[in-house]
Amino acid sequence: MQKVTLIPGDGIGPEIAESLKEIFAAAKVPIQFDQVEAGQAILDQTGSLVPDNVYQKIEENKIAIKGPITTPIGQGFRSINVSLRKKYDLYANVRPVKSIPGLTTRYQDIDLVIFRENTEGLYIGEEHYETDDHNSAVAIKRITKQGSERIVKSAFEHAKKHGQTKVTVVHKANILKLTDGLFLETAREVATSYPNITMEELIVDNMCLQLVTHPERFQVIVTMNLYGDILSDLCAGLVGGLGIAPGANLGDDLAIFEAVHGSAPDIAGQDKANPLALIYSGINMLDYMGLSDYARQIENAVLKTVSQPEHRTADLGGQLATSAFTQKVINYL
Repeated sequence: MQKVTLIPGDGIGPEIAESLKEIFAAAKVPIQFDQVEAGQAILDQTGSLVPDNVYQKIEENKIAIKGPITTPIGQGFRSINVSLRKKYDLYANVRPVKSIPGLTTRYQDIDLVIFRENTEGLYIGEEHYETDDHNSAVAIKRITKQGSERIVKSAFEHAKKHGQTKVTVVHKANILKLTDGLFLETAREVATSYPNITMEELIVDNMCLQLVTHPERFQVIVTMNLYGDILSDLCAGLVGGLGIAPGANLGDDLAIFEAVHGSAPDIAGQDKANPLALIYSGINMLDYMGLSDYARQIENAVLKTVSQPEHRTADLGGQLATSAFTQKVINYL
């Protein structure tokens, strides 16, 4: 039985992690959760935001899943998510975006995935003041051919594996001719190895327009770090919000799956949290592990549950508590 590192996180994290564990147990998924703690609560206890045993378990098990973790503001701590991505070279942030049947939004029939480069671009946070009076500041945007090549290749490989016919490359090379230009030129080179897949090029501002007018026309989207961060949340809004948005950070030999929403301390401990983002992240994790039969079993139970408005949590227009929603999914299992 394979071990998976589980990091519940802060706020509503422990509640949605408990939901995930109960559903996986009911589905008899052949994995063992190796649970460790990180975040604000453990910082208050130990003085360390991420204790050494967390890194140890991630490195031992090679696969982890985590709830939302709060980064203390103004205390000199870097985002745990950014730190983990850098430490383990998790260069691909993968965000599937799919309409849930029965869940009414302004859009239907959306089924796309965003591949966001995770380790380069403006999001690396390399900044400095240009002047002693701190009246001028500069941020560094670093793009490399190697980094661009591997994220674009990941997107094309995903399209090939899933029988998709188009990859959309998002950029601003009309203005940022060296950095975004390098990314775009590298993408064109990669695309030549996939003659059966069309490469579409869109400038990022036009991409935002297209996503809110005709999102159903996109299949696989690949872009740089900051653009990907913005587009991922935009796309989550198209299908119901971050409460149902799964995420994954993938490297060559290590993967961390996560709920991408915040820790919601205002409802923590009140049995009100929507666990779907973490459950869907778990479903994607099972696909990654080659346990797709279990993934489909859980996904089907979730879809049957959410299809009935009275069986949803409050953020999706229902009235069910976290624990009651979890039990509905288990009943369908």
